[in-house]
Amino acid sequence: MTIKPSTTEFLFLYKEIYQCLHTFWGEGEHYPSPDMLAVMNHLMKTGPLTITEAAQHFSRSQSATSELIGRLEAQGYVAKINDKRDKRRTLVWLSRNGRQVFERVQNVLDAALLNTSMSALDTQEREALLTGMRALLASAQRTLAERRKAHEQLK
Repeated sequence: MTIKPSTTEFLFLYKEIYQCLHTFWGEGEHYPSPDMLAVMNHLMKTGPLTITEAAQHFSRSQSATSELIGRLEAQGYVAKINDKRDKRRTLVWLSRNGRQVFERVQNVLDAALLNTSMSALDTQEREALLTGMRALLASAQRTLAERRKAHEQLK
């Protein structure tokens, strides 16, 4: 496959924009580890879980999962709560701080920096940029759907 010059330029520009506008974590701020992010992501999708349920999902031992949950709890990202339906069970759920940190991690670009940069563009430039981004997203979604369909046909 031949890479078109527009693709090469886009890759360059994307990397440069990311370098200028990515979210910074200041000194003393704790960026969650990949393991922590995996648990936080799963909790965001499923809701509260027991440590046993989390261990089963991640195919880890209960002790390793318990240790990971302990690190999340020490950072203030999760809290243990009693199951209202079964007082013997303890559930793990994201704290308010955990949800805020998870949301911040998901936003790879700093909204304030992006807003300042976008404000420096005139209205026509902003609209052209957004129109192009929407078109690229639609094309990417079609490409992904076609790739998935072709992959399914190979099974």
